[in-house]
Amino acid sequence: MKQIKQIVFMLILAGVFTFSLTSAVIPENNHSSPEKENVSAETESKPGHFDAEKMIMGHVLDAYEWHLLTIGDKHISVPLPVILYSKEKGWNFFMSSRFHHGHASYKGFRIAEEGRYKDKIVEITDDGKEIRPLDLSLTKTTVALLFSVILLIWIFISIANNYKKRKNQAPHGLQNLLEPLIIFIRDEVAEASIGEKYEKYLPYLLTLFFFIFFNNLLGLIPILPAGANVTGNIAIPIVMALFTFAIVVVSANKYFWIDIFNTPGVPWWLKFPIPLIPVIEFSSLFIKHIVLVIRLFANIVAGHIVALGFFALIFIFGEMSLLAGYGISVVTIAFTVFLTLLELLVAFIQAYVFTLLSALYIGLALEEGH
Repeated sequence: MKQIKQIVFMLILAGVFTFSLTSAVIPENNHSSPEKENVSAETESKPGHFDAEKMIMGHVLDAYEWHLLTIGDKHISVPLPVILYSKEKGWNFFMSSRFHHGHASYKGFRIAEEGRYKDKIVEITDDGKEIRPLDLSLTKTTVALLFSVILLIWIFISIANNYKKRKNQAPHGLQNLLEPLIIFIRDEVAEASIGEKYEKYLPYLLTLFFFIFFNNLLGLIPILPAGANVTGNIAIPIVMALFTFAIVVVSANKYFWIDIFNTPGVPWWLKFPIPLIPVIEFSSLFIKHIVLVIRLFANIVAGHIVALGFFALIFIFGEMSLLAGYGISVVTIAFTVFLTLLELLVAFIQAYVFTLLSALYIGLALEEGH
């Protein structure tokens, strides 16, 4: 009975995700603006033209507003705070709605539509050049990140209080739900990979796992303030990989550095006069952490792009024929429901793999000489 309830819950979650995506990808009407000079005549002749790339990338990339859906030529979005510092204008605080979805400028600032600063806020100088001010704005990814951090703090403070109040008692509530994962990370990841000194690094590994896991799950929930592509924003995996890299470098013992620069058992002619093996070993120290970034970033972004790509087929076929659009929608929605259920598994796997590899790298840095 319990398994049936879990399956029903996942199906409902997948259905809500499907409905939200369907609403969010309603074709937009093109807005006539003097700033958009490179719109093709073919596109202008089709007021309901559907731009699949714009829809997909609009969901995957960061933004200064939280776009919910588009109905005809009406955009429904939640504006976010813009915080800018300009050498000429000083501090500026206003809401992103002042940009009118990127079609207007405000106080000499606007969202660049092309060039090196595309989709970023730029300042227009007196001679017409675009420069980047100091941008501390709360973007969609930032808001989602803050929400997930607050949620994690609240959950684990509640669990910690339960442990204090219910000593030597069976776990209860959230404590009962998350304790198996906590024990799994402790026993099967931290202790198994690091060894006797695992307790020193356990708080970091638990934080890493649950931060990635919760943000992956929140990315599948299409209701504000969830639904943002946090772990699919490459800046987030980069920061986490840098934390792991810093811990490895700071914690490494002398045997770790000896293995890199003077690997035992390797013939001398591979070390001198050309230090081939030391260069490879030293490079691997960076490559391993770069792989951490790429693995998490690519897997999460790919899941979002594939799901949205299936939905884009509905409108692409619909522009050719209304019947074809309705016909392909049955297949695309079925595939998207399946992908959503698969993403629930991927959310756990990617959190587990990132945490496991981080623990392995730390364990290698602490390994004693033989």
